[in-house]
Amino acid sequence: MVPLIRREFTVGIPSQRAWDHLARAELWPSWAPHIKRIELQPPGEMGPGSTGVLHLTNGLKPVFRVTEFNPPHNWKWVGGFLWLTVAYDHQFEPLDAEHTRLIFIVAAKGFGASILGRLFAWLYRPNLERAIPRLIAEMNASSASV
Repeated sequence: MVPLIRREFTVGIPSQRAWDHLARAELWPSWAPHIKRIELQPPGEMGPGSTGVLHLTNGLKPVFRVTEFNPPHNWKWVGGFLWLTVAYDHQFEPLDAEHTRLIFIVAAKGFGASILGRLFAWLYRPNLERAIPRLIAEMNASSASV
């Protein structure tokens, strides 16, 4: 896999709550404005056999499947972009009782991964840069409502 993007950020909620929040993938459009909706199978929380379709605002509908599921540490799902297999690793690192470091890693493999992967990262990075602050705000606000 060719590493494309790595983002680390801290949220003000315990690791298990961060996991539970992100495991509800169908709710991601609340913080990821590039996603119109997600069809997750089976519906509900992300799990080891989850598959789905992301309905993006640009009209694309990439399909993904979970390939690693290690609660409460990480899950990884893979999807396609042109001739590439793109992996999205979501990692959860408890810092203390009330803070969690989230690490999002995007990597690719396949024909032309070093070149097409850079193109994919260039296209995807702005979406992630808009989404992460919204996710942080959403998660931190959830700690105030408990």
